[in-house]
Amino acid sequence: MTEKADLTDLPFEPNSSWCYRFARYKAIPEILTLPEVAAGEPVRLVELSALMLNKYLTKEQQEMRFQRAKVPGEISVASTVKFYIPFVASETGQLTKLGKGLYSLPQPDDLDTQGVEAAAIDAGIDEELDEAATYDGWIYAFSFPALVKPDGPFPIKVGRTTSEVEARVADQCKGSAVFDKPVVLKKWAVKRVGPMESAVHNVLKARGRWRDAAPGREWFDTTTAEVDSIIAFVTA
Repeated sequence: MTEKADLTDLPFEPNSSWCYRFARYKAIPEILTLPEVAAGEPVRLVELSALMLNKYLTKEQQEMRFQRAKVPGEISVASTVKFYIPFVASETGQLTKLGKGLYSLPQPDDLDTQGVEAAAIDAGIDEELDEAATYDGWIYAFSFPALVKPDGPFPIKVGRTTSEVEARVADQCKGSAVFDKPVVLKKWAVKRVGPMESAVHNVLKARGRWRDAAPGREWFDTTTAEVDSIIAFVTA
């Protein structure tokens, strides 16, 4: 089996850890230097992921399979890399998900946090294969003082982070055309923060809570009590 390109700094191993390191330290940095990405154009990460795989790995290496760490069954190297690239790029804030499989460099007024579920759909694989999806983290809810109501639903942003909530919220609103300082309403320490965020979002959407006219894709007409109940149900 012959290497397609020099990977002496990252010796090939057919396992999830290697796929994660390849995505984060080899593929994503190179993707960010591509002219269309550097210019801020929308790009399809699935296609660019395939480009990186074909450049650095043989077909045989891409097709090699290994046992999943958290769930029964095997997964291929190619599928795992295709999962990690959008997940890591969005989780670290290097790229922003625009929807329909498109990504671009983050914009100053971007208020959105990308979810594991969306990345997994783009990659065409189960989100539970991912070791990074098992990270502990925070689900948080924030709004703006003028929107807060003492009772009843009001516009709330529900997001996730693996770092400090207050810093994450401040970073999201930095440079944005917002009319007041955000207020963190509540935060929940959870296991497997990515899937938990997806679960909360999906339930709220199913209840018709999603605000399609909001400046981001994670705003809902809800309450912290409702989010409380969803998280309690999922973790029960």
